[in-house]
Amino acid sequence: MAGVVISKASGVNDSVFGKSQEPLKLYVEQQIEAFEQHSIISNVYYEDETSNFAEKYSYETSLGDFEAVGEGGAYPRNGFQEGFSKVIEPDEWKNSFEITQQMVEDGKIGKMQQRAGQFTLAYNRGREKFATGILNNGSSAKMAFGPNNKIFDITAADKKPLFAVDHPSVTGNYGTQSNYFGLPFSYDAMALVEEAMQNFRDDDGNLLNMMPDTIIIPNKARIKKLVFDAVGADGIPNTGNNSFSYQYDRWNVIISPYLENANGITSGTDSWFMMDSQFNQNNSGLVWLERLGLTVKSYIDENTDNNVWKGRARFGAAPNNWRAIVKVDPGLGSNLGQ
Repeated sequence: MAGVVISKASGVNDSVFGKSQEPLKLYVEQQIEAFEQHSIISNVYYEDETSNFAEKYSYETSLGDFEAVGEGGAYPRNGFQEGFSKVIEPDEWKNSFEITQQMVEDGKIGKMQQRAGQFTLAYNRGREKFATGILNNGSSAKMAFGPNNKIFDITAADKKPLFAVDHPSVTGNYGTQSNYFGLPFSYDAMALVEEAMQNFRDDDGNLLNMMPDTIIIPNKARIKKLVFDAVGADGIPNTGNNSFSYQYDRWNVIISPYLENANGITSGTDSWFMMDSQFNQNNSGLVWLERLGLTVKSYIDENTDNNVWKGRARFGAAPNNWRAIVKVDPGLGSNLGQ
């Protein structure tokens, strides 16, 4: 993804603020880099960059199978068809903070760093909340986000909510499919959901060779224990003979504190997600589109004599190909054959 760019207005270095510029610049850069290492964006989304106003994401239906044509037979002429498509337009995001002249005069470096830290935290937190907001609200077509409750279209390319029980086929050659199920997390539920993903078809009904490898959960001790019991032991949990577990050491577990659950939810009923990370990358499943990384400029406000730091970025995100990820919401009620 695009990194942070910090520019200082001419004259700042010659002012009382000059000595604070480089330490704060370095501090901001380090805080952003540290956060990105643990970001759900880099672990769950296909990250792309653009120099355009918007980008269109699509896919093609599969090519017909090879045919037995006999000796000297003609080559079959099978074609492709464009699948559903999704246009993602990066939005503009802004924020600012100030360093007073008195802070610099009194050597309040720690306080200045606190303000810079809150600035970078707000930037990173907003991105994470936006990314997880799409997962939290993925069974709806729209998401209200931010203090001004701006409405975002979070449908997939097929115009259905990301998580739906009736995703259609663009060709009409196959029936509807579901990536929205209703089982509490357990060893058996994980096996059933994995099987359901492995049976996903393309728009012509061909198996896609899905290989789910990622579990995404909220930061709740009750579900973390269940998940790591299921994927971290070489025997099946809670069995008398501790027989072999084929789930052992096969899964990448991603934990996010921004994933939501309903008030009063009880143990074993947290929502969770399963993803095929390779399919997500190869087919632009969940897309994070970066137009402009965080760009920060610093200047002196002549009315207050404060050093103002303004940050601006342009990014957007939306689901494209729903097959990359499944949501399992126990509140939905069981709709998966056992």
